[in-house]
Amino acid sequence: MMDNPVQNRPTTVKATIKSMSDSDRPREKMLEKGKNAVSDAELIALLIGSGSHEANAIQLASQILASVNDNLSELGKRTLQELQQFKGIGVAKAITIAAAVELGRRRQFADLRQHTSITSSRDVYDVLLPRLLDLRHEEFWILLLNRANHIIGKHQISIGGVSKTVVDAKTVFQPAVEALASGIILCHNHPSGHLKPSQSDIDLTRQLKRAGQYLEITVLDHLIIGMTGFFSFKDHDLL
Repeated sequence: MMDNPVQNRPTTVKATIKSMSDSDRPREKMLEKGKNAVSDAELIALLIGSGSHEANAIQLASQILASVNDNLSELGKRTLQELQQFKGIGVAKAITIAAAVELGRRRQFADLRQHTSITSSRDVYDVLLPRLLDLRHEEFWILLLNRANHIIGKHQISIGGVSKTVVDAKTVFQPAVEALASGIILCHNHPSGHLKPSQSDIDLTRQLKRAGQYLEITVLDHLIIGMTGFFSFKDHDLL
């Protein structure tokens, strides 16, 4: 649950950013020392531009970060409504923060677009993590591979709730058949962070493996992705 922003308000008297020395102002600091010299709070302050009557932009940004224990991944999970609980954050500022976090997530995914060959479960994790990171619900994805284990497609199969998503075998194999894929890799996330497969995960994997055998499309692996890592059915001899 999100901390109450009222409890995170600064107890010190507000100091405006204009009253700070040039070397301490986020914009001037970035110009002089580069982007790596600017803290997370200062970057958010640059995004929102101004604070509230009680806190300047940096203090307000610090409050927001404190509510997620300074974890930018957790910040990415905050909804626009949750961000607006902070005094001084309206719709426009909330959208700006969410847009910046989303842009960072997409940049991470873009860096992996050239990763077309799968040689290990870690490769699958690297490819799909940006798609599943920060989600509060389950999603089920597949990677389509040719005989050389090169990725020829990525498809979202279903979107579910916090702890479950419904997967139909016909929906899984339709894009694989259309793409003439030789193999597929199954993947879904656990928003809870627990990586151990449930019995329903195991049963589904076996069902899809059997269906793939009839179509001569091999189910090569099934990954469960969480915040701290991943679980590979193949690596644990569950295929």
